[in-house]
Amino acid sequence: MLRTIFFVALVALATAKKVTFEDYKVFRVIPSSEEQLDLLKHLEGLNEGFSFWAEPSRVFQPADVMVAPSQLDEFTKLMDASDILYETYVQDVQNLIDNENPKTRSGSFGWTQYHTLEEIYDWLESLAKQYPGKVEVVNAGKTSQGRVIKGVKLSFGANKPGVFIEGGIHAREWISPATVTYLLNQFLTSKDLRVRKLAEAHDWYIFPNFNPDGYAHTHNANRMWRKTLSKNPGSSCLGADANRNWDFQWMSGGASQNPCAETYAGAGAFSEPETKSMAAYIKSLSGKLFAYISFHSYSQLLLFPYGHTTKHLDNHDESKAMGLKAINALSERYGTKYVTGNIAETIYIASGSSMDWVKANLKVPVSFTYELRDTGRHGFILPADQIVPNGEEILDSFLAMFDEALKFGYPKKQ
Repeated sequence: MLRTIFFVALVALATAKKVTFEDYKVFRVIPSSEEQLDLLKHLEGLNEGFSFWAEPSRVFQPADVMVAPSQLDEFTKLMDASDILYETYVQDVQNLIDNENPKTRSGSFGWTQYHTLEEIYDWLESLAKQYPGKVEVVNAGKTSQGRVIKGVKLSFGANKPGVFIEGGIHAREWISPATVTYLLNQFLTSKDLRVRKLAEAHDWYIFPNFNPDGYAHTHNANRMWRKTLSKNPGSSCLGADANRNWDFQWMSGGASQNPCAETYAGAGAFSEPETKSMAAYIKSLSGKLFAYISFHSYSQLLLFPYGHTTKHLDNHDESKAMGLKAINALSERYGTKYVTGNIAETIYIASGSSMDWVKANLKVPVSFTYELRDTGRHGFILPADQIVPNGEEILDSFLAMFDEALKFGYPKKQ
């Protein structure tokens, strides 16, 4: 019985039918002891009827868990018997999915709805035609299913200091690619003098989706899919967590060796063609980049390296100062509150991430990961009507972050 719900997902993958999440609920749970925390981590390891949206990490730190209908009675009995505080955060996951996009979709590309991979790629190609000499399409990586990882280089002049923007490494986090495309559009079209100054001072390497196979799968089959779609020898479970697969501190904490786990780190560092090929491309930009920004959801956090240790390494204090300026500016427009800090201190140990690899190997001083809206009421299924306000406040934070970076001498004068 426990395995049934996850076999449903596998069957849907094979038949290309969409998985339904009708009557799935998301609970916020708060462990108040190490014993309760261990129990939640045990649930996380089962991968059978329970899927953590926000992982259990420490005592008194909330975690969010999606529970299949077949496991609701067992879950509530277990929480009650263990005296773990819990409350329902999402009453019906499928209802959120059904109302995520507007009922009537626009035929043009914009930010009132979420777009498919093909629509995003077509839009990138159209920009190169619309802005020749400024926008260059880059096919930088490849996937296990043969898709390209497509992005653009945006430049308003030769040899500007480089900023890399990564989106969509976790497939179900749709607000991430939407935010990346929103920023790209603003860099091209905004008439705000501060935005123009920021955009035109840099070369931008912008990739809305690092995990095209997974993202396409969330549109076609399983909205809550997180990983890549590579085959794992000896297992019926597919894919790896592409943000635990990079070759820096791989498998040193906060990742799993279980191919069925959401945080499966892969058979080895760079086992996934997505991470291996994108790492090669990013490495080819060594010496050009001074900033690397990655977008995830959810939790409203602005994180900086590292995820394997709470030690304050490299330019930690500068990163903290840049982060504080950014989140203060972000809050001014709509009152959205973020927290900033290094990954391990702020949320949990998590090794093998793209940002940490870039920071450690390319010595990029301005390295941040945004965990975007919201704080759990919608989670990964943020309504499309929040794309624009989310994008506006992120752009506000960019202006402040890069202004603060200049005070620390970033980018360094060549």
